[in-house]
This record gives sequence, structure tokens and C-alpha cells, in this order.
Amino acid sequence: MTQTTTSGKEPVHEAAPIVYVVDDDESLRTSLRNLLRSVGLRVELFASASEFLDFEMPDAPSCLVLDVRLKGQSGLAFQSELANTEIDIPIIFMTAHGDIAMSVRAMKAGALDFLAKPFRDQDMLDAIDHAIEHDRQRRKANRGLGELRAKYETLTLRERQVMSYVIAGLLNKQIAAEVFLSEITVKIHRAQAMKKMEATSVADLVRKAEALGIEPAAPKG
Repeated sequence: MTQTTTSGKEPVHEAAPIVYVVDDDESLRTSLRNLLRSVGLRVELFASASEFLDFEMPDAPSCLVLDVRLKGQSGLAFQSELANTEIDIPIIFMTAHGDIAMSVRAMKAGALDFLAKPFRDQDMLDAIDHAIEHDRQRRKANRGLGELRAKYETLTLRERQVMSYVIAGLLNKQIAAEVFLSEITVKIHRAQAMKKMEATSVADLVRKAEALGIEPAAPKG
């Protein structure tokens, strides 16, 4: 099990990664299961897209190995369906009938790789390793954004107001005039906002505000 840490916090234990395989060819599913288990990967097999959707996915880094041609629904159509759900997972397409147009469409829609059957075992393992690392980094970024949002939620309304002027580049004296407070009061609110956001500088505060989608305040004067 992988262990990661976040600054000033207890270690975060990451669950073992999972590879999901959706293909209506039972022999291929079995072959992929044996291959992935041989290198210590956890794998879940599904004969259809609907079976995969019914599965309760654990909170772990993962990727989806998906056949382009499935009975009832194409893999490309299923990719589009996933894009409209809350399931955000890297996809590796595989097909015995692939062509350039199909692979381009899949990659434009966000697929990480496109392997033609029959594929080399190492090519599949390399693609899966890349996809899982991609998902691991995505999850890390999302976790960091969630922590940043939680910090912002601790700010009072006045601290948020002052922060919006700080990231706009206004000095304490200018902010005081904008919000009708004394300069010393603005300094206090500014210091509290910086502390709660764990910002090391105004530039750092600006970067964090941008990550949260917070717009700088427009001076009235």
C-alpha cells in the first residue's frame, strides 16, 4: 500500500490501484486478469458497460481498459456517457477493428491510449502504469483543491472581502478606503486571511485564489 503525506498532516494511506476491464470477449478478460494479477495488480472484469456502471467503485487510483466494440453499446459511446457522469477515470481503448479516425476520436475525447489487438503484454502494462499514475496525480490535485476550499470556508465575510482586494493588488490604505474601515483593521483582516489560507506571500495568495476561481475585486474609485 502506498503512503503519501501532506504538509503538516498525518500520512495519507492510499488504497491499492485497480484496473477495470470491460470487454465482451470472455477469453480476453481472463487473459488480461491473469496478466495483471501476475504483476500484482488488482483487476475487476465486466462483460458490458452496464455491469461496470452497477459496480460500486472503491476510492482508489484506477483506470479502465475498454473494448471499442461492445454488444449493445460501443466503447466510444460509453466513453461519452462516462464524460457526463461523475466517474472520472483514465481510459485505455483496445480494438481488433481500429482505424486512425477511431483512435483520433477516442484520444480527443480524453482517452490516454489506444491499443490494437493483438497487443504485446508489455505495451498493455506500460499503458496501465501510465494511466494509473495519471489518475493518482489527478486525485492528488483534487485532494489539494478540496483542502484549499476548506481553508477558504474558514474565512469570515469581511476577510474574504479584504482578500479579494489584496489579490487585486491594492494596498492596505486603498482597501481601507474601499471598505470604509481603518487601515489597522484592514491589516488585521488581511493577516488573518493570509494565515487561514496558509499563504506565504501575496503572490501565493493570488495563486490560491486563482485555483479556487476567486476573482479580484474591482476598485470603486
